[in-house]
Amino acid sequence: MKKVLFMAIALMASTMTFAAKSDALKAITKCKDYTEAAQLLKNSLGQLADNAEKAEAYNHLVDLAMVKVDKENGIAIENTAKVQMGGKAEPYDTIGLCDALCQAIEDAFECNKYDQMPDAKGNIKPKFEKKNALRLWGPRKNLIFLGESYRTSNQPANALKYWTPYLDSFASPLFDKMDNIDQLRGQEQDAVDQIAYLATYMAYQTRDLDLVNRFAEMAKKNDQFKEDAFKLQLGAMQMNLKTKQDTLNCINKLKQMYEQDSENDVIFENLNNLYDAMKDRAAHTAFLDAHLAKYPNNYVALASKGFMLMEQNNAEEAAKWLRKACEAKADNAIVWTYLGVCLNVLAANATDNAVGMKYFDEAIAAFDKAKELDPDKLQAKWGYNRYQAYYGRYGEDDPKTKAAEADMRN
Repeated sequence: MKKVLFMAIALMASTMTFAAKSDALKAITKCKDYTEAAQLLKNSLGQLADNAEKAEAYNHLVDLAMVKVDKENGIAIENTAKVQMGGKAEPYDTIGLCDALCQAIEDAFECNKYDQMPDAKGNIKPKFEKKNALRLWGPRKNLIFLGESYRTSNQPANALKYWTPYLDSFASPLFDKMDNIDQLRGQEQDAVDQIAYLATYMAYQTRDLDLVNRFAEMAKKNDQFKEDAFKLQLGAMQMNLKTKQDTLNCINKLKQMYEQDSENDVIFENLNNLYDAMKDRAAHTAFLDAHLAKYPNNYVALASKGFMLMEQNNAEEAAKWLRKACEAKADNAIVWTYLGVCLNVLAANATDNAVGMKYFDEAIAAFDKAKELDPDKLQAKWGYNRYQAYYGRYGEDDPKTKAAEADMRN
C-alpha cells in the first residue's frame, strides 16, 4: 500500500513539474511595466514552453495595458454623467488612453491566436478569449474620436494609427462568441463603413497600398462608398508605376478585372488612361474598338477615340468621333472645344468655299456650346479658337467677330 502511495505521489510530482511555468513566463508575468514586459516577451517568445504559455504572456500584456485604459476610460465615463447633471468634466489623458487601447487590442489578437491553438492532447480550450473580448469591445470606440480629430487636422498617418485597430477589431474572431455580437456589430456598421472609406482615403494620402486595399474592401460593402473606394483602390495600383514593365503589369491586372466586369466604367476609364500613357496606339485603338463594339454609346470611349485621332492629325475622323461623344453626353465643354478645333481645321483645309463655310458654322455651334457650359473658361480654353471660327466665317469687321474677340480677351 505504501509503495502504491509513493508511486502516486511521485506521479503527481512529475505532473506538477511538467505543468510548472517556464522561467521565461515567470519573468514576464512578474513585470508591472508594460514596456518592460513587452520587450521581455519579444526577446523570450521562443523560450516559452507552449502555446498556452504564449497566450498567457500576451494576456499579461493586455492586463498591463488595461490599467491605463480602465483609469482614463473611467474618467471619461464619469465625465459623461457629470456633464449630463450640469457638472464640469475632468481632464483626462485621451492620447494615453488610445495608445494603451491600441496596445491592448494588438496583444489581445496575439493572445487569441495562441489561445485558439490545440494543446498537447489536441484540445482547444481558450482561456482568455471571453475576458479580453468583454473588456475591449466598448472602450475601443474611443479610437474613433481621436482618429477623427487627426483626420480633420490633416494628419492622416495619425488618423490611421487609431482607426486601423478600431477597424481591424470590428470583425475580429476575438469577439465572435460575445453575446449579441451580431446586434453589437449592427449598431456600429454605418460608422465602420464611413470610417473604412475615410481610412481608405487617408491610406491613399500616405501611400500605404496595403491599407488602401484592406479598407477599400470594407468600404465597398456599402453602396454609398463602393464606387469612390474602388477608384481609390485602382488609383493606388497606379501610384508607384516607375517602369514600362510596372505599367504593363498594372494593365494586365486591370484587364483581368475588365474581363470580369466590362460594364464597370471605373475599370474601363483607368485601363483607358493607362493605354493612353503607354502611347501604344495599336493596343489602345484595339481596346477602344472592342469596347465600342459592345457599348457604342460609351462617352469616354467615343471621346478617347476622337482625342487619339486628333493626335494623329486626322481632323475628319476625330470630328466624327467627338461629335458622337457630344451626342452621347452633351455637358463637357472640353470635348465641345476639341470638336470645334477639328471643324476649324476642316474649314481651313476645304477647297470648296461653301464646304468651308459649313464647317465654320458647325465649329461656331460647338464653341458656342462650350462657352455656354464654361463661360469663364475654367476648364475649356475656347476663346481664341472660337474667335478664329467667327473670323473665318464672317470676316474681321463683322460685329459677331468683334464680340467673339471681346469674349476671347475677357
